[in-house]
Amino acid sequence: MHERAGQLALPEDLIDVDRLVGLYYDGVPDIDDPGQQVVFGTSGHRGTSLTTSFTETHVAAITQAIVEYRRAQGIDGPLYVGRDTHALSHPAEKTVVEVLVACGVEVRVDARDSWTPTPAVSHSILTHNGAGTSEGVRTSGPGIADGIVITPSHNPPTDGGIKYNATDGGPAGGDVTGWIARRANEIARAGLASIERVPYERAVTSELVVKHDYRSSYVDDLDAVIDMELIARAGVKIAADTLGGAAIEYWGAIAERYGLDLTVIHPDYDPTFSFMTLDWDGKIRMDCSSPYAMASLRGLMDAPEGDDLRIAYDLATGNDGDADRHGIVTPDGGLMNPNHYLAVCIDYLFRNREQWPATAAVGKTLVSSSLIDRVAEGLDRRLIETPVGFKYFADGLLSAQMGFGGEESAGASFLRKDGTVWTTDKDGFILDLLAAEIIARTGESPSAYHRRLVASYGESWYARVDAPATREEKAKLKDLSPAAVTATTLAGEPIIDRLVTAPGNGEPIGGLKVTTQNAWFAARPSGTEDVYKIYAESFVSPEHLLEVQAAAREVVNDAIGA
Repeated sequence: MHERAGQLALPEDLIDVDRLVGLYYDGVPDIDDPGQQVVFGTSGHRGTSLTTSFTETHVAAITQAIVEYRRAQGIDGPLYVGRDTHALSHPAEKTVVEVLVACGVEVRVDARDSWTPTPAVSHSILTHNGAGTSEGVRTSGPGIADGIVITPSHNPPTDGGIKYNATDGGPAGGDVTGWIARRANEIARAGLASIERVPYERAVTSELVVKHDYRSSYVDDLDAVIDMELIARAGVKIAADTLGGAAIEYWGAIAERYGLDLTVIHPDYDPTFSFMTLDWDGKIRMDCSSPYAMASLRGLMDAPEGDDLRIAYDLATGNDGDADRHGIVTPDGGLMNPNHYLAVCIDYLFRNREQWPATAAVGKTLVSSSLIDRVAEGLDRRLIETPVGFKYFADGLLSAQMGFGGEESAGASFLRKDGTVWTTDKDGFILDLLAAEIIARTGESPSAYHRRLVASYGESWYARVDAPATREEKAKLKDLSPAAVTATTLAGEPIIDRLVTAPGNGEPIGGLKVTTQNAWFAARPSGTEDVYKIYAESFVSPEHLLEVQAAAREVVNDAIGA
C-alpha cells in the first residue's frame, strides 16, 4: 500500500502530455520484443508510448488488420469510432481515421469531435443493425456496422488502448482478436510505410467521414432501459463523478433530458487527471471500484452533519475512463463492493422487469461472487458462468438468452425493459442509474438491499491478491488440466470441483478454479506482470478467507511445480 493512497495527486505525479504524445509519433516499436508487440487482452490492446508499447505504428497496423478482417467477412457497413479522454486517445483516433479513409471504409465519428463512452458506441452499432425495431438485430449481410473504441479503460493517464467491437456490438471474440493481433504484428514489422493512409487534414473532409450524434442517440433512448420518469418523480438526489472520463458531457445531458436532481462531479477535461486521488499503489487510476481512487467522492458522502462539505445526496456514482464501469456510493454503506452491487442488480431486475423472457438467464464471470449463484437460484433463473471477459456475454444479451451479464470488475449490462438488447458491451451509466431506480421504487439504498440479500443467502468475504510467478510458471498455469490438482481438501473442506473450463460455455478459463461447499478460489496468470492473480471467497469468515488464499498458493504451486 502506497503511503499516499487516497490522497490528492501532487504535481510530480502528473504526466507530461507533450512528451507522451510526441513519443506516440516518434517511437518505433521492436515487434520482436514481446513487450512491444500487439497483444489483445480481455479488452483490446493496451500500452504506453513511454515504453513503445502503444504508438502510431501499433494503432495504424491494428486498424489495417481490422480492415482486412472486415473485407474477409464481407462487412461493408459503416465503422463507428469513439475515443475517451486519455491523452493518447485523440492522436490514436486521428491515426484510425487516416487508415480507414485510405482503405475506403465509411467512418462514423462523434458529431461534436468529442469523447464517446464505450456503451454509446455499442448502442450505436446495435441501433444501426436493427436494435429496437420489430425486425431485431442483424449481425451479417449488406450494410452491417461494427466499431473501434479507443480507450485504456480505467488505466493510468500514461496509457492508451484500442479495441474492436464486432457486428454484435460487443468486444470481438478471442478467435477474431487473435487473428487481428497476429496480422497487425506482421504489418507493424514492415513499418508505417507499408500501411495505407491519407493525411488527417484531408481524411476528415472526405465524404467517407460522417458525423454521428452518439450522445443524443444514447441519452434519448435511456428510458427504454431505465425507469427515468420514476427517478425524476421521486427526486432522488445524485452526485455523478465522471472521474474525468468520457462521461464528462453525458451526465449533464442525461440530467437535463430527464429532469433529474443530479450534480456532475469533475465535469472538466484534464488529460493529466490532476484532481484524482492516488490508487492503492500510488498511481493515478480511474478505477471507480477502488476506495482510494474514489476517495474524493466518498468524502462528499461521509462528511459529518454540519460540515460545509456535506451535501445530502441519496446516491453518488462513478465511472471509469470510457464509462463502461460503475461505482456506487451510498450514505449508509459507503463504496459498495462490485460483487455486492451485482447481486443487488440481479435480484431487483429479475423481480421488476415483467416483460423479460421467462427463460432469460443470469450471466457472471467465474471469478465473481457466489452470492450471485445463490441469488440466481432463489430467483429460479439459470446461471451461465463464463471465463473473464465481457465478450462472453455479447451473444447471450443479443439473443435475450441472458437478462443480465456482469463481471467482478464492476462491468455489466442488461436488457431493455421490453426484454430486447440494450448494449452488448459494459455500460456504467445504466448500472449507476439503476441504483437510483432502486431507491425510487423500493425506498431503500442498494446497500440496505444487499443487507437483505445477506440475511437470506449468507455473508461472504471476497478478495483478490497476487502471487509471484515466472513466465514459464504462468504458461503452465494457463494450460493446467484438472488432474494436476492432487489436493483433496481446501482450508479444511473437501474439494468438490476442479475447473479449467467455464461451466456456462465450456471455454478455457486460462487458469484454474477450485470449489468447496463454502469457499472457492480461482488462479489466473497476469498478462503483463510476473504474477498470477488469486480470486477467493469464503462464506465462513474473514479468517477462513485468509486460509483459502494460503491454501490456494500451495495448490497452485504444487500444480505448476513452483
